[in-house]
Amino acid sequence: MSEPTTTPGEGFHPHLHDTAERPATSLRTRLHHIRADALDGDTAQSGGMRRFAAVSGKNVGSEKLWMGQTHVAPATASSDHHHGESETAIYVVSGHPEFVFLDDSGSEPEEVRLRTSPGDYIFVPPFVPHREENPDPDDEAVVVIARSTQEAIVVNLPGLYALPADEG
Repeated sequence: MSEPTTTPGEGFHPHLHDTAERPATSLRTRLHHIRADALDGDTAQSGGMRRFAAVSGKNVGSEKLWMGQTHVAPATASSDHHHGESETAIYVVSGHPEFVFLDDSGSEPEEVRLRTSPGDYIFVPPFVPHREENPDPDDEAVVVIARSTQEAIVVNLPGLYALPADEG
């Protein structure tokens, strides 16, 4: 029995083609290689940012995960928004994006600005209003995002507000 052949860099399954002997296979029965130049820009957006899906229900059949890239142009900010029920993890690839939210643990709500560098991570809990900013006047900021839902949920808001603290 000969080994299936693959082209280097083509992922796990380029040899799996639908034929009469081999019916169409489910997206969930194989690995998927998503090339950097094949990211899908047809995803939820907010002003000042460009989001590109790599792993999504639409692209690869994921059921519990979304992953992609976000680009924040120089000297710009996203709209205020949250990501619904999604937990969101962010990895800073390039630039120094800032993540802004309101904290109401004191006597008055206070705007908090998290300044990041390449290699840093940010965690955004579900429903927490925030925005991303890129204060650099010349270079865009790029981050990789993973979400706990299979599609990118973006709920644009008219402004930031603090979520009430859990009483548990």
